[in-house]
Amino acid sequence: MWLVLILSALGIAFIPFPTVHPQPTEHHFRIKASSFEYYPAIIRVNPGDLVTLELVSTDVVHGIYIDGYDLELIADPGKTARLSFTADQPGTFRFRCSVTCGALHPFMIGKLYVGPNTFLWKALGIATLVAFAGLWMVKK
Repeated sequence: MWLVLILSALGIAFIPFPTVHPQPTEHHFRIKASSFEYYPAIIRVNPGDLVTLELVSTDVVHGIYIDGYDLELIADPGKTARLSFTADQPGTFRFRCSVTCGALHPFMIGKLYVGPNTFLWKALGIATLVAFAGLWMVKK
């Protein structure tokens, strides 16, 4: 029985989900840049979505450069800069400040995830499997 449980957990964790691509939608993100951080620092979209970023700087000049997309956006303090693009490359991309803004500038980063959120479904599957294993142990 343990072998079946372990193999099931490995299957849930590592076998890829069939990808069902939803219709592309528009996403609008307002990103606040201040004191060496972005808020929100993590952005999730699906492949094919039209993404509009609004960068608002609250203290000094900040920028965003999205690795892999080669896109850059710069905002002056108190002003909003906008950029739209199609998320046509699936994967995880780092975005970072493109304007030297102080001592902690190299640590001002965020992430853009382009793809479905399969981690949630895999975690739920493994949690269900663990619950069934717990019930099996209690009955035994």
